[in-house]
Amino acid sequence: MLERRFNPITGEWVMISSSRQKRPNLPKDSCPICPGVLELPGEYDLVSFENRFPALKKDAPNVENNSNVLIKDKSQGICEVVVYTEKHNSELSYMPIYQIEKLINMWADRTKELSSYEFIKYVFIFENKGKEVGATLPHPHGQLYAFPFLPPRIQLKIESLEKWYSEKNSCAICDIVKEEKEQNERIVYETENIIALVPFYARYPYEVHVYPKRHVETIYELSNKEKKEFAEVLRVITNKYNGLFNMPFPYMMMFFQKPFNINKTTHFFHFHVEFISPMRGPNLIKWVASVESGTWAFINPIEPEQAAKQLRDVEVKLDEI
Repeated sequence: MLERRFNPITGEWVMISSSRQKRPNLPKDSCPICPGVLELPGEYDLVSFENRFPALKKDAPNVENNSNVLIKDKSQGICEVVVYTEKHNSELSYMPIYQIEKLINMWADRTKELSSYEFIKYVFIFENKGKEVGATLPHPHGQLYAFPFLPPRIQLKIESLEKWYSEKNSCAICDIVKEEKEQNERIVYETENIIALVPFYARYPYEVHVYPKRHVETIYELSNKEKKEFAEVLRVITNKYNGLFNMPFPYMMMFFQKPFNINKTTHFFHFHVEFISPMRGPNLIKWVASVESGTWAFINPIEPEQAAKQLRDVEVKLDEI
């Protein structure tokens, strides 16, 4: 079964995809995204392809609606897998900066192409790293979901950023970057054009946000220099994560950019990246339980300023990356 079902209580669409039960789960004998496996070439640098177990499909089957209350629709969209490198035992923290630059360019190219379809309203780039956050394959890879609707949290971000702009005539994220630089308490790492920090309002203990200092709405608007610095920041943050407790650090990396094909200006939206992790200490997990799952009201057991200092203090030698 592949369809979307509407929840009139919350206004959200839920994707039903029974094929995802067949996904490989940490296979021991072979990796399906290593070179020469499936239809992948015997050698590749990095590659993207449509997900074999998608929640959304470009040619999704039509569904019949027989109720005015229990509403459903076809799951038309696009789900892609992006493989960062042919090297199985790698990850962002190991990859050379030039390889991450190529990855950023692929993310940008795929965003441009996927957003050209009129039925696509949002392109979401993300990576799940580590079994603690549900990653089913250890080979370094991420995914892109091109949605035919605006997911609830995206809609909330858009509304909040638009409200801030209408009231203050400025971008909320530009204002945050300026204020954080002045206070200089929560910055983890920065370059001339990119800044990484633990947000003042962090929901998770070691949440890190990455912002371009220049106002851009999408990843493909970054200049070549910004992309190079963006690659450096991604490499540094993932190294700091691994060094924090001297262990492979699980995380979710999520890219937020403007919506597409919605017939509305979004000049107030500022492209950014959020890293979140369930880790709150060595071998300690912050479980998201009833209050947080049910209400989106989060409880953070670690002060953002303390988390930022811990991450800042993790030494990363740039000459080794």
